[in-house]
Amino acid sequence: MGKKSEKITPSSGNVFADLLLKNADERQTRIRLAVALNEIVQARGLSQAEAAKKIGISQPKVSALQNYKLEGFSVERLMTFLTALDLDVDIVIRTKSDRKKPARVTVTAA
Repeated sequence: MGKKSEKITPSSGNVFADLLLKNADERQTRIRLAVALNEIVQARGLSQAEAAKKIGISQPKVSALQNYKLEGFSVERLMTFLTALDLDVDIVIRTKSDRKKPARVTVTAA
């Protein structure tokens, strides 16, 4: 018996865009900022209560962040949380490198 041929579509690099969700770039940026926040909190061994106090939100909101329930957390707000943890957030604007692909927003934690 022959196997069915399955069509494999390469990812665009943004799962939200691949799923045709609205605001895909913003969603991906928020997720990446939340990943960075969660990694910092974990690396510092902070409890949710300690993290909440440092970034100025309630413990349940820290729980939501740690579970990537990001409704109500804007990109700006997430960046403010990072600076509250004594981290610099740098925004770099440059000409896109690949003229064939659309421009994008990326978040890279150092």
